[in-house]
Amino acid sequence: MNIILLGPPGAGKGTQAKNLELSKGLVHLSTGDMLRTAAKNKTPCGLEAKKLMDRGELVSDFVVMEIVSERLDEKDARGGFILDGVPRNVVQAHMLDDALAEKGLAIDCVVEIVADDEALVERIGGRFACASCGKGYHKEFKTPKVEGVCDKCGGTEFSVRADDTPDTVRNRLGVYHKKTEPLVHYYEKQGILKKVDGMADINTVASQIESAIEGCDK
Repeated sequence: MNIILLGPPGAGKGTQAKNLELSKGLVHLSTGDMLRTAAKNKTPCGLEAKKLMDRGELVSDFVVMEIVSERLDEKDARGGFILDGVPRNVVQAHMLDDALAEKGLAIDCVVEIVADDEALVERIGGRFACASCGKGYHKEFKTPKVEGVCDKCGGTEFSVRADDTPDTVRNRLGVYHKKTEPLVHYYEKQGILKKVDGMADINTVASQIESAIEGCDK
């Protein structure tokens, strides 16, 4: 089965994709990982992406989708995959459909993880990580067992990602609603969109997604 996970920043797409990877034996393909791997492998598109990223520029739709297409040609993806972070807009969705059709593949199910903006600002805005080992925490939901000391490495220095501040998160959500949310209508018209409540706890969301996927598989 081939799945797309849609949802705003902080909705839990990465976490739920990893759950599906384990429970369904699918390959989790995230945009960031694919771009970094292509750059590391020095493929033509990977080198182009690295050049743009090094300059702080956005990677074009064409380059992103070429990298995705190359990754989907690898043997492990033929057993089914989960796309996380791609497509990001309707242009990419059309390009993905064309690339899959050429490979004799298609998207079977698109799951939208629906979440409230202000709750996501709180969820993301409270994140911080150990500066030494990178272990992640949250000021309300996941604090270190000993205040000021990392559970994993014992480090005492912590950092907050520049794009996890409340103002930055709101900007990221604005971009999502403008550019990515139109994909909801795109996939609704294809009859393959399912919605789940992203404000529920992680296990409940995972159960909702499992049920949604089973519905697409019938």
